[in-house]
Amino acid sequence: MSEAIDARVLPAPGRGALALPFSWARTVPYLLAAPLLVYMVVFYALPVVTMLLRSVTEPDWTLAHYAALADDTVFLKVFWNTLYTAVIVTLGALLLGYPVALALVRTRGWTAAIILIVILLPFWTSVLVRSYAWMVLLGRHGLINEALVAAGLLDRPLRLLNTPLATYIAMTHILLPYMILPIANALRQIDPSLAKAASGLGATPWRTFRQVILPLSIPGVAAGVLLVFVLSLGFYITPAMVGGPREITLSMLIAQQVDQLNWAYASCLSAVLLAIALVIIGGAWRLPGIGNAFRMSGR
Repeated sequence: MSEAIDARVLPAPGRGALALPFSWARTVPYLLAAPLLVYMVVFYALPVVTMLLRSVTEPDWTLAHYAALADDTVFLKVFWNTLYTAVIVTLGALLLGYPVALALVRTRGWTAAIILIVILLPFWTSVLVRSYAWMVLLGRHGLINEALVAAGLLDRPLRLLNTPLATYIAMTHILLPYMILPIANALRQIDPSLAKAASGLGATPWRTFRQVILPLSIPGVAAGVLLVFVLSLGFYITPAMVGGPREITLSMLIAQQVDQLNWAYASCLSAVLLAIALVIIGGAWRLPGIGNAFRMSGR
């Protein structure tokens, strides 16, 4: 027994420093993570829990706010509009992001570096600034309308700003990196010899992509779809700035209720939005390959 204990404090092969005792070695990771855990609990978890409790404690302990949602036409309309917007943005990001991820993986040198910079560029500016930029582009006298009128393609400017189309375009642009990066990571994991073998057996480039590349990249696609869809559910700034006044989302409705000091209803809506996101994440995480895709993305 004493020899086993002493072995834990003897220098490891090839190392000059003494190793920590076995009990301390298991405790050190928790001690290092403790400041972050305390910070998250005090400044994030407690405020969120306090806010969510208002949905069942105001004015008294009751679930009436949740029961009323089933007959709340405003909530139902906003809820379905939020889901529809998230689906459209996710599909748009997938259709635009997959070719870019494929180009990023297949190029080398400066070309790959330029593509990566363009992908990461949205992360270097705030969402507010990017939303203002789309307001300038999509306005009645914005760059897009001015260019179309100057080219003779339009007689008068189109109404692009404050429409659902403007929301889809701006949100897709902002969320594209969250779709491209997981797909690119999955594509990098594919052995290049598989595509060469398919080509050597007579498969066309399209057939090689359809039967080899695309199926093997599905985990990355699923991870990107999950990220973009969940983020789209809670988007606030961009829909509020470029979207129409009638096509509001759940986050915008929550903000309106907070402005009116209707804390119970706002908390109820927040709890519903959080529950939807958690259910989607929990259900998708059980699908084959998605958990592995996230773990590979974290390498």
